[in-house]
Amino acid sequence: MNRTSLSAFAVGLALLAPLANARGVSPYLPLNMSPEMERQIERVMILADRPIMSRPIAAATVLDALPQACRIDEALCKRVRRYLNAYMRKINVDHASVEGAITDGSSTPVPNRYGMANDSEFQVSAGAHWQVNDHLIVSLGGVADADEATPTGSMVSFGNEYFQLDAGYRPRWYSPFTDSAMLISTEAQTLPSLTLSNYKPMGGLGFTYELFMAEMEYSDRIAYGDNCNPALPPQAGETCTAGKPRLGGMRLGIAPVPGWSLSAHRILQFGGGERESSFTDFLRALYRPRQYDNVGEGVTGQTQFGNQLASFTSRFIFPGATPFSAYLEYAGEDTSYDGNYRLGNASLSIGLHFPRLWKHFDLTLEASEWQNAWYVSNAYGDGLTENGRVLGHWGADQRELGDAIGARSFMARVGWEPGFGGLVQARARVIENETYGTVPYERGYDVSLSYSRTLMGVTAGGEVSAGKDTFGDSYSRIAGFVRFGDQWDSGAATGDWDSSVRRPSGADLFVDAGVSMSDVTYRPGTGDPGPPPDSDPQQKTSEWAPHIGLGARRSVSARSDIGVRIEFDRIDDHMLMAVRAVDYRYRTQGPLAYSAFLGAARYDVATPAYGYYFGAGVQWRNILPKLDLGLDWRYADKVARDKLLPSDVGADPSRELRPDVFYDITSFTLSASYRF
Repeated sequence: MNRTSLSAFAVGLALLAPLANARGVSPYLPLNMSPEMERQIERVMILADRPIMSRPIAAATVLDALPQACRIDEALCKRVRRYLNAYMRKINVDHASVEGAITDGSSTPVPNRYGMANDSEFQVSAGAHWQVNDHLIVSLGGVADADEATPTGSMVSFGNEYFQLDAGYRPRWYSPFTDSAMLISTEAQTLPSLTLSNYKPMGGLGFTYELFMAEMEYSDRIAYGDNCNPALPPQAGETCTAGKPRLGGMRLGIAPVPGWSLSAHRILQFGGGERESSFTDFLRALYRPRQYDNVGEGVTGQTQFGNQLASFTSRFIFPGATPFSAYLEYAGEDTSYDGNYRLGNASLSIGLHFPRLWKHFDLTLEASEWQNAWYVSNAYGDGLTENGRVLGHWGADQRELGDAIGARSFMARVGWEPGFGGLVQARARVIENETYGTVPYERGYDVSLSYSRTLMGVTAGGEVSAGKDTFGDSYSRIAGFVRFGDQWDSGAATGDWDSSVRRPSGADLFVDAGVSMSDVTYRPGTGDPGPPPDSDPQQKTSEWAPHIGLGARRSVSARSDIGVRIEFDRIDDHMLMAVRAVDYRYRTQGPLAYSAFLGAARYDVATPAYGYYFGAGVQWRNILPKLDLGLDWRYADKVARDKLLPSDVGADPSRELRPDVFYDITSFTLSASYRF
């Protein structure tokens, strides 16, 4: 990575690093290498009311969260503090893991394991650090399996808590989800990169950021000139170019109140070979994606600047004796309709995590669904992949390379700390592709059961997994592992959390039931491709229908609440599911309260359609004990899907027709809300 643009990027960022009266840099905790310890850290952060929005997590971030978490679970804090002590030493081997396996069946990728396939007979990983001084850390690490090796975790870190510059193989996970991330995850091998970020939130909004520039593997399927089809193998006489594309991106987040956080992410694949790769154009493309991405009139693989993805994520923590975390990710592979803010070829993911559901059990549920065109590009024949693995969601590796097809996935995981000690985890995954792909896919699944415990200062255990991929091929794996540096298990189940912990005043779970009057404006896309609505015929329908919702909220000030909600309506014989990622309510001195909300909507038509969802409302509180009456105005904006089925009106690749259809849905809802 010795190109001029990367050098200028590094120098410019390094100049920002020194800040007086700031702590130094922090080492990072392993990412998807120590599941037992990562589970403990997830629990600490929930008890401390600090939502995890991205990974890897700085050791200092967890250290700062311990005092608040210790008030609820002292035994947990002692284990995590003992684990963090290793990262506070000047020189230390932080992590080491050896796994051996007996495998059978296909070479299906194992989700989130740095590119490892099911038929790999081993995987080893290690990490160490040398804290030269407060502002400089040298880290060494690596991950290897039977096929590949990558120096994951090897980097030099310089700066302080507000400006930490990392140069090397720093892993990256842009999502609050634990089992998937749409933009970038550990599904593929780690890219070499330069990263500037802060681990200490800044200001009253709790502002965090991350900027990075990385280099991808060599590809000879990069569009260039007028005679190149990167979707096909190179042909004689073509003018495709070859080289190493860049991957740049950013993450911006806020955490203005305890227990809630919001982040925005954008990544851009660009350059490679003779394609334009200036840093100036990269910044312009981040700011104006519609003019530079793979959409828009007259834009081709040759003329677009790069392949861009974006997402918005939120996470909410509900406190009490049985706390939980609810989180959402709304993402897009390009832009839609008009402007730079609507996400096209969208995806929606929702998750719930209960760190203590009942006694010594925990539960995690996560679901994702995405439309076509994810991780494929008409400029890059290999798409958004590294060594044959997608950079984001593991489910997209369950398809033919380059097949632009939507899919949905589901994951459930249960953890149990039995009385005899250790940790038992059972997990199930399901992946299902849409029906319009290039091959007839089947429903894929995998199940696994693992047990691990600490013995003489090391973690030892085993895992049995089996499944079937979307091509109909079965596979199985029996693995045993030993991990060094994890002392999470005291040899017996830990005691209950502080029995005095109660749900704080103002924290409510509630269910809504009522009726909604909805108008749907349908634009079938049979007019001009341009954005003016007058160019597209419109069809409108109106109807009354039942409405239900489930939600949670907590007080964040004397009169303000914040929460999350999921809502269901049946409109024009199709189900509308809407998620409020930000559900704000202001309580007056009297019985009235006013609300505003923002989130995403899914409309279950021929293929799923997605769009932004927002609105406002008024509520009369306590018309009866624990019962509120509310009136909401709700709007789902340009809920969109591509024309992919033969039955779609105007399903024609001609640029004279819009390639997608849009639904504008306006609703007025009267509902009763019962709090429990």
